[in-house]
Amino acid sequence: MNKRIVKVLKMELPGGEAKPGPKLASAGVNMAKFCTDFNAKTGDRRGQTVPVIITAYEDKSYDFVIKTSPVAGLLLSAAGISKGSGNPKNIVGSITDKQLTEIAQYKLPDLNTEDLEAAKKIVAGSAAQMGIAIKG
Repeated sequence: MNKRIVKVLKMELPGGEAKPGPKLASAGVNMAKFCTDFNAKTGDRRGQTVPVIITAYEDKSYDFVIKTSPVAGLLLSAAGISKGSGNPKNIVGSITDKQLTEIAQYKLPDLNTEDLEAAKKIVAGSAAQMGIAIKG
C-alpha cells in the first residue's frame, strides 16, 4: 500500500524553533504537528539552521529527513565571526585544523564522499571562499 506523494520540499528551518507559517503551508501538511515533531528532533540544535526534506502525501501525512547544518554556518561559528568576506582574498577569521576536522566529520553523512580527507578539502574550500584561514 503505497501513499501517493503530493509534494517534496527542501527547507531550512531554525533548529528547535520551527513555527507554522507560509513556508510550511505550501507543503500541505498539518503544520502544528510537523512543528512539534521537528522541534522535538532538533531541540539540541537551537540557534542553528537545520535543512529538512519534507515529503507530503495525498492523505495529509508526511515524512521528513533532517540533514546536517550548512557548512557556512558551522565555519562562521567556529571562527567566531558573524559574516564571511565578500572577497576570498580578505581574511576575516581563522579556524584550527582540529575544528576543520570536526566540521568535516559532522558533515560527512551529507557529502558526496566517505573519505575524511576529501571531506576536509571540501570544507576547506568553503572556508577559503568565505575568507576564513585554516591554522595548523
